[in-house]
Amino acid sequence: MIKIKRLIKSFKYALKGFVKVFKEEQNLRIQSGVAILSIVMAIIFKISRLEWIALFFVILAVLLAEIINSAIERITDVLKPRIDNYVKEIKDIMAAAVMLASISAVIVGLIIFIPHIFD
Repeated sequence: MIKIKRLIKSFKYALKGFVKVFKEEQNLRIQSGVAILSIVMAIIFKISRLEWIALFFVILAVLLAEIINSAIERITDVLKPRIDNYVKEIKDIMAAAVMLASISAVIVGLIIFIPHIFD
């Protein structure tokens, strides 16, 4: 059975976590701004349902990658005194994941929007 109070509490914790990372991570704010701009462009250009799906997933991938990156950075900062030589590598690997998601999103965005811009 679903406990509504417990579910609401979970959503509050999740929102609190999102607000915290949004306030503290400049890249997430930039990525969110680009996501909003992309959504506005999608509305203006009246993109297809399939294009909306692709846009939704790449936006989600970038934001999730950034949030996971932020969480892993915090974990590695806590562990830093004990495993100092791996911390930089871990952070670099996560930065690569965010970069890959971002590059993919740009490519998908170009594929979606260039035809609409030049029509």
